[in-house]
Amino acid sequence: MAFAVIAHYRCAPADEATVRAALLKMRAHTLTEPGNLAYEVHTDVDRPGAFVLYERYTDRAGFDAHAAAGYFAELIVGTVRPLLTERTVTFAEVL
Repeated sequence: MAFAVIAHYRCAPADEATVRAALLKMRAHTLTEPGNLAYEVHTDVDRPGAFVLYERYTDRAGFDAHAAAGYFAELIVGTVRPLLTERTVTFAEVL
């Protein structure tokens, strides 16, 4: 069964360009992963510094491999997360 991740991120407007760049680099890496089916990065047009990510993987193991990648540690854990003022992540099975 496919596995999805929906993440809502918010950062200060001053950090928006840094977060955006890191998320776009992350997208480029993620789309090459064998377990990845989709990785979409969205900005909220009404809230500066707000992002929505939609990720889809073949299964939970595909996501776990994604989260274990060195570029995940560098770009998400090391760059994006420290700049966030809000973060909500939902894990879901695709019906």
